Amino acid sequence: MMKHYELFLNGAWHDSESRLQVIDPATGEPLATVATINRAGIRQAIDDAAAAFEGWKTVTAKQRGEYLRAIAAELKASGDLIAEQISRENGKPLAQAEGEVAMSIDHLLWFAEEGRRAYGRVVPQQADGKRHLVIRQPIGVVGAIAPWNFPLVLAVRKMAPALAAGCTVILKPASATPMSSCEFARCVERAGLPAGVFQLVVGPAAEIAAEMLENPKCRKISFTGSTEVGRSLIRGAAETCTELSLELGGNAPLIVFEDADFKQAIDGILITKFRNNGQSCIASNRIYIQASIYERFCAELKAKIESLRVGAWDEDGVDIGPLIDSKALASALSFIDDAVQQGGRVLTGGKRRGEKGAFLEPTLLADMPETVRCYRQEIFAPVAALYRFENEAEAIARANDTEFGLAAYAFTTDLNRMFRVSEALEAGTVGINDPVPSTSNCPFGGFKQSGWGRELGSEGINAYLETKHVSIGGVG
Repeated sequence: MMKHYELFLNGAWHDSESRLQVIDPATGEPLATVATINRAGIRQAIDDAAAAFEGWKTVTAKQRGEYLRAIAAELKASGDLIAEQISRENGKPLAQAEGEVAMSIDHLLWFAEEGRRAYGRVVPQQADGKRHLVIRQPIGVVGAIAPWNFPLVLAVRKMAPALAAGCTVILKPASATPMSSCEFARCVERAGLPAGVFQLVVGPAAEIAAEMLENPKCRKISFTGSTEVGRSLIRGAAETCTELSLELGGNAPLIVFEDADFKQAIDGILITKFRNNGQSCIASNRIYIQASIYERFCAELKAKIESLRVGAWDEDGVDIGPLIDSKALASALSFIDDAVQQGGRVLTGGKRRGEKGAFLEPTLLADMPETVRCYRQEIFAPVAALYRFENEAEAIARANDTEFGLAAYAFTTDLNRMFRVSEALEAGTVGINDPVPSTSNCPFGGFKQSGWGRELGSEGINAYLETKHVSIGGVG
């Protein structure tokens, strides 16, 4: 019998007549059903979160941290189950889903401590008889809208700092991948948070977002997704002055200089481009190889890509799973067709794999002109596109030639170049000889149209705190 998930609202599980199906991207068949919420229901959830906020904001930061540690312990205990659910609904290989669970636990433990470090300050007065304090206070009810590509960890990046700051949270996972969030909500329930402090809603994104934007009790929205949707949230927030944190699209460059460690650079591309089946906002979308090593690099990277194993999450040794759905597969194939029509070469892959599910052969495109669509748009698939460059100045100029700035990568053994390039690249995260730069204790976010604000690090909790100046007069 197909599994059915309910919504976690105000400390209890609730069903509804309206339901959505979760589809297995490896087979195209239904996996589960999930109850959905309507606009009246989300309005009630916001009311309940606002009521719960009055008590939660007075809980000490130490105690809130203990709740987060309890959630982390429950997540660890349920880790195998939740990793499997991520793989089944998202398509990523199981080992990568297990890594996502581990990173989520690390985020929870990081912010369990950060709540205790949300410091204010005492400011020296400029007039006799006064004292000035600056204090930090939780903003209130937070709407957290998470994407499908990393359904657990990107949800935790929002709810963990919000809860640590003293906010209450309503989590809305992507409709394509709600199962892992439902299982995570069980971890929150077992951790014993007061009713209404954390709630889980699933349903029409436009209706839920509209209520969050227009309801004055919802004081903050944190969103990860496309720049197009981010712009629509900005337009809506302009009417209500609702605070936004936005982690939006990317178009990450990766530069391999002729002095790079060859193996390290190739292995780095396999991670930055093919992790999560290429469906990552920080995936290397434009790969620049210096001309003097270009042909050798193409040949060796081709051999490595051809060794990647494609299959469903429960097959042994799988490196690449299916894309999220048939629409994503069609989009990837259209990028490949466009590249070929404009002179790009398919060195390996380039075709759908099998008749069942949304599988694409890992693909390497070479000799790419800058007129191709994937030069400006995210491929979001296991398709590596290579561009040739002559010198450092050219590489930097071309890498920065985009409206996005979420992440960038470079491979070099020249120490001076490491500093020059890292400072010149216009991106919120730069990995130098590092294909996995994200970590709980460093900030993550984008330049330009890749978003507003930062998640993680000591900056991550700031998004959920208001700064208040208290001036005290009549002090003798």
